[in-house]
Amino acid sequence: MNVSAAYKWWVVAMLWFTCFLNYADRQAIFSVFPLLKQEMNLSDVQLGVVGAAFMWVYALAAPLAGAVGDRVSRKFLILGGLIFWSAITLATALSSRYWHLVLWRALEGLGETFYFPASMSLISDYHGPETRSRAMGFHQSSVYAGTIAGGSLAGYMGQHHGWRSSFYIFGWFGILLGLVLIGFLKEPQRTRSQDSGVQVPGGLRRALGGVFASPMTPVLMLVFIGANFVAMVFLTWMPSFLYRKFSMSLSMAGFSATAYLQVASVLGVLCGGILADRLAKKHPGGRMMAQTAGLICGVPFLFLTGWTLSVPLLVLAMAGFGYFKGIYDANIWASLYDVVKPERRATAVGLMNSIGWLGGGMAPIAIAAASQRFGMSACISATSGIYLMLAALLAWGIRRFMQPPAAAVRIPAAKAGSV
Repeated sequence: MNVSAAYKWWVVAMLWFTCFLNYADRQAIFSVFPLLKQEMNLSDVQLGVVGAAFMWVYALAAPLAGAVGDRVSRKFLILGGLIFWSAITLATALSSRYWHLVLWRALEGLGETFYFPASMSLISDYHGPETRSRAMGFHQSSVYAGTIAGGSLAGYMGQHHGWRSSFYIFGWFGILLGLVLIGFLKEPQRTRSQDSGVQVPGGLRRALGGVFASPMTPVLMLVFIGANFVAMVFLTWMPSFLYRKFSMSLSMAGFSATAYLQVASVLGVLCGGILADRLAKKHPGGRMMAQTAGLICGVPFLFLTGWTLSVPLLVLAMAGFGYFKGIYDANIWASLYDVVKPERRATAVGLMNSIGWLGGGMAPIAIAAASQRFGMSACISATSGIYLMLAALLAWGIRRFMQPPAAAVRIPAAKAGSV
């Protein structure tokens, strides 16, 4: 299918709004935790289970979502998923008991897990190596915009109109967007690797073999687990942390917990995409080098976020962490695609999403339990140590597995022997 250069970016724009709602819907619940705690008489650990229910189902279904994304129309998965999870968002507003919240959050995780494998595969077929990091980086900015919108609107609406109001807004808007995009989003021809004789080879063993053909793949997945754990700590507990420690209103806590960090992440993801595309031209592990820099530079800001008692320093810390987190995030999938064959991209994303979110899904409960003994401030500061270990692991992987081929750096024999 021949498409214009402009349409390739229109695809990214359409997916941007879809992903915007993907993250707005999942973030909204965290800003109204204080209201849920009061209305349903819940403990922090119970609230952590509400947050984890989404992540666990999202993670467990992700391998299936990836495998399906390599075989079924990605347009169908993306827009069908959007309409399904938006309907679940509407249903969440009807919750009156604790188990209702857990059930709807789990089902929302099931609906949203199909989005990323399909959308990343779709973008990779529209954008080659020259623009892939920029396209995925721009798409990644919707994650931050959606997180801000979900956290801020839910906090404001919860304070003034009750916690259910924002779920009605996001739910109806998502269903409408899904119906509109049916007529505009086109399914491209799938890319195949040069040594692939068929479009999507079958068999679980062959699929996993294609994903893990490079030893760098498990390194990227381990780093993603840790980075996702840290991210989930912030997404889940930062609104409540600000509400309790700094006595912010529900509306201000929902805004502050997301806006400073996520706006900075938008800048970081755009810079990270440009930086990675340039580094990738000079080194096979260039995109991973950009990720390593983001992890290392984020360490002091993570520590400061939990440690400081000053609101201005808190804002600086969250913004600094958000910017360097964005540099890492911009290349999560582009780095993976540098070591995975094209016909296994959706499978690889699904598997990596599964592993990463299983690890991240432990964060809401683990931090809730640890904070009872050490305090939330100490737990947040301690995440800086996780980032430092992840940076060291990624740097080791680049040095060990991503060196240029010997032929590329060897001096030609004729010139080496001449004087």
